[in-house]
Amino acid sequence: MSPFEFRSVNRLVSQAGATQRLPEWMSPLLEQHGLQPDCKVFALVDPYIETTPHFTEVRTALLQADFKLTVCTDVEPDPPEAQVLRVTAQAVDSHADLVLAIGGGSTLDIAKLVAVLAKGQQDLKSMYGVSNVRSARLPMVLVPTTAGTGSEVTPISIVTTGKDVKMGVVSPQLYADIAVLDADWTLSLPQHITAATGIDAMVHAIEAFTSKRLKNPYSDMLACQALKLLANNLKTVCFDPHNREARQAMMFGACLAGQAFANAPVGGVHALAYPIGGIFHVSHGLSNSLVLPEVLKFNAPAALALYAELCDVLSLAPGHVLEEERAHAFIDWCATQAVSTGLPSRLREVGIAETDLDRLAESAMLQTRLLSNNPREINLEDARAIYQASF
Repeated sequence: MSPFEFRSVNRLVSQAGATQRLPEWMSPLLEQHGLQPDCKVFALVDPYIETTPHFTEVRTALLQADFKLTVCTDVEPDPPEAQVLRVTAQAVDSHADLVLAIGGGSTLDIAKLVAVLAKGQQDLKSMYGVSNVRSARLPMVLVPTTAGTGSEVTPISIVTTGKDVKMGVVSPQLYADIAVLDADWTLSLPQHITAATGIDAMVHAIEAFTSKRLKNPYSDMLACQALKLLANNLKTVCFDPHNREARQAMMFGACLAGQAFANAPVGGVHALAYPIGGIFHVSHGLSNSLVLPEVLKFNAPAALALYAELCDVLSLAPGHVLEEERAHAFIDWCATQAVSTGLPSRLREVGIAETDLDRLAESAMLQTRLLSNNPREINLEDARAIYQASF
């Protein structure tokens, strides 16, 4: 066995309704950092989350526990640099002692950067890339409201730079102190968000399992368990949305997939999805879903055995079937997930024209951090062909 290192968050809580007990979960964290129970909490939530009865209950619980609370709702999908800096300024003005984020991937991604930037020891532009964060950060608690990104357990934040390019900050300092998985936040999600975030989590598991860099037995175990949980519950939560048990299983599956790809990074699917989101403002999960089947087909010559293993994990074909047939059974199954959960399955269905494909391919080539993890090298012509096949 090759040597490897595995990292994750300090504490993980998985329980429907757990957010109502935030003061309890946060108490040891305060002691660890020498903070008083009346410390100043900077809570970042999206505008919708702030209006929910669930958040009202959380706010009440925190205030009753004597926390001083500042709530910021300056959140939008694919957060640009300017927004990250605006939110940081609000956190600094509030004299925040601790950052709490409740929301989807964009909310959590902003919060991770704010927790670092609020210390005033490093500027944002110097953090882009891998292991470039040198600053300390504020204590941080992350609560996802979708079962998709896994951002609550990853050391990654994605920021939109310029007009339509996404850049990543990847560093161990971005791991949260506490991640709380509470399925109650997901019970009212629309079907298309449930489906897109669920497939996003599946992609995390698949790409972690097939990563060319840093793939290891621990991440493999997490990726396989994540894929089973997600595959067994995705259609249930799409068509029986108030099934609390299935929702919690999806939350845990997305978390396991996040832990897997935090240590064995994602590749070509994400590299080709980022330009779709950055240029055309298609949600991240749907962007991944649109290119997933064709990237898997492209990767098959280099990842046949791994796709066959994932076929076995999901029991999609008898074990005696040849490896190539099992691999293609897995790819075919992945290709059915969008349509079976009510999502668009072609680029043209989300407003992308055939004349846009060259631009997408050129933009994908900028995602060198991700492309280096793909099991098969993708060049400009390959990317253009994958987009064409997905069109």
